[in-house]
Amino acid sequence: MSFEISKEDKKATYVILPAYNEATRIQPVIEEIACKGYNMVIVNDGSSDNTLDVIKQSKKRYPDQIHIFSLMINRGVGVATQTGFDAVFRFNPKYVVSMDSDGQHSADDLDNVIAPLVKGEAQAVIGVRPLKDMPLSRNFANAVMNFLTKMFYRVDVSDSQTGFRAITVEALREIDINARGYLISSEFIREVNDNKIPFAEVPIQTIYTPETQAKGTNVFEAFKILVQMIKHQF
Repeated sequence: MSFEISKEDKKATYVILPAYNEATRIQPVIEEIACKGYNMVIVNDGSSDNTLDVIKQSKKRYPDQIHIFSLMINRGVGVATQTGFDAVFRFNPKYVVSMDSDGQHSADDLDNVIAPLVKGEAQAVIGVRPLKDMPLSRNFANAVMNFLTKMFYRVDVSDSQTGFRAITVEALREIDINARGYLISSEFIREVNDNKIPFAEVPIQTIYTPETQAKGTNVFEAFKILVQMIKHQF
């Protein structure tokens, strides 16, 4: 990337990481984000393993960059992300990013994702995964969700189910997200569109492992989201 993000803009950026039972995967994610100079709001989503302990270990190394919030029970990625969105206002950020905590997303893409915000080209950004690298079942489910997002929310995007997104704090104040689970991805796009917030798509890399492939929007999750979308119309 030719455009360089300044240290000041990195310091003004907070990355929200919803985490549920990610004890074996989250530490490298945290460390890479911290090393790049970004701040984090990590939401422990009622994990039953030692995810919280792992997060606390990283906080000892980066006390000023890591802020921990915990939900008593597992509420789902939508609620955990919204908890992060609500909490981040107390830190007066300029830019807010949300990404997965399981290692599926690369911290190397953070600069690219916030660049349109820093340059004033957009107020919201979604990171678009390469379809060719996506497992077949996930690819199909994503195509279905892209179609449903266009049909229900009247927004045509390349990757409606991406968990890597960024937004200015001013735009974040304008949107209202209530999704409990993976519907949050489509809801984020709907809110950005309904509030006429200029947004951009940025290509990102995605790291698929057996663990990350087992999560996310598969065909079953796509059906559940469809039911939720229908309910939201009434």
